[in-house]
Amino acid sequence: MSKLIVHQFPCLSDNYGYLLHDPETGATGAIDTPEVAPILKALEEKGWTLTHILNTHHHFDHAGGNLELKEKTGCTIIGPKGEAPRIPGIDIALGDGDICEFGSRKAQVLEVGGHTLGHIAYYFPQDGIAFVGDTLFALGCGRIFEGTAEQMWGSLQKLMGLPDETVVYCAHEYTQANARFAATIEPANEALQARIKEIDAKRAEGKPTVPTTIGLEKATNPFLRPMSEEVQKTLNLVGAPLVDVFAETRARKDSF
Repeated sequence: MSKLIVHQFPCLSDNYGYLLHDPETGATGAIDTPEVAPILKALEEKGWTLTHILNTHHHFDHAGGNLELKEKTGCTIIGPKGEAPRIPGIDIALGDGDICEFGSRKAQVLEVGGHTLGHIAYYFPQDGIAFVGDTLFALGCGRIFEGTAEQMWGSLQKLMGLPDETVVYCAHEYTQANARFAATIEPANEALQARIKEIDAKRAEGKPTVPTTIGLEKATNPFLRPMSEEVQKTLNLVGAPLVDVFAETRARKDSF
């Protein structure tokens, strides 16, 4: 069976658009709809016909292009059950543990609220890929706009439970800024320091730092490392509950 094809391209100022294509059936999905023109251009360049939109959450830079794309293509819009009234044009609402039917594939839906209350991620186990919206970033996590630190930490733990080799597609190019913050939280992390050099080299050449992997994030992302002794010492929270360490890390990033 052919693997799903992911086509990544820039949208807006720092978003990424993704087209997901199933060669077996021709099904083509837009993961969120940050900007219509680049999505249509990418479809034309690839010679694909949009059949689905897979929304992760309701924010405008993720669902703002839904109605125009649906009008132009007749595609089916899938989105989070917990935010269905706020997802323009939604046809199918899915929640935690549901299965998203896409071409010849079945994606597992993970509820990963915190950034928004009903945020979901799509995990395709056959292909080892996950689309996580604004819950997890390369070396970062989403700002907690609607949920709580407890909810967000639970969501991140859910993603951490995926296989280490899972390729993670997040929605923004925030990595270089995230790296500067990460270095203040766990400066002696050698894997992190090596990664920062790679990130700076990629950005100097105008290359994306996304996608990442679950394993790489677990080794270097401070938001996934509240169990690290160095992180706890930096935050003066040695032995504290992990959710408290996470919450303090998020609070410091908010004002970094």
